[in-house]
Amino acid sequence: METKRIETIKTSMKVGAVLGGMVFLLFGLMPGFHFGSAGVIMLLSKVAGGPVEATLAVRMLLVGGALLGITCLAMLSIVLGSVFGTVSGYAITALSPVKAPEAKNEMI
Repeated sequence: METKRIETIKTSMKVGAVLGGMVFLLFGLMPGFHFGSAGVIMLLSKVAGGPVEATLAVRMLLVGGALLGITCLAMLSIVLGSVFGTVSGYAITALSPVKAPEAKNEMI
């Protein structure tokens, strides 16, 4: 019975991670791109002391910041999805009826 409970929790964790990834693809891709690139622009303007020119180095840093923002938001979505899936797995196993283990009938 214990292995079935563990398998239910593991399965719900995987389902939650997949749903978190799907939610990221639907709602998180553009904000991740926006927040990552905006963060790099703000950081570069503070370092340079004013507006920055669109040089090759600035563009490379902007792409790197956008990729970092997308990656961070993707990891956050997947981890939160798996946490919610694990919590739902524990809730499912707690609310499911518990069956008593069957005793073996051995004739002596």
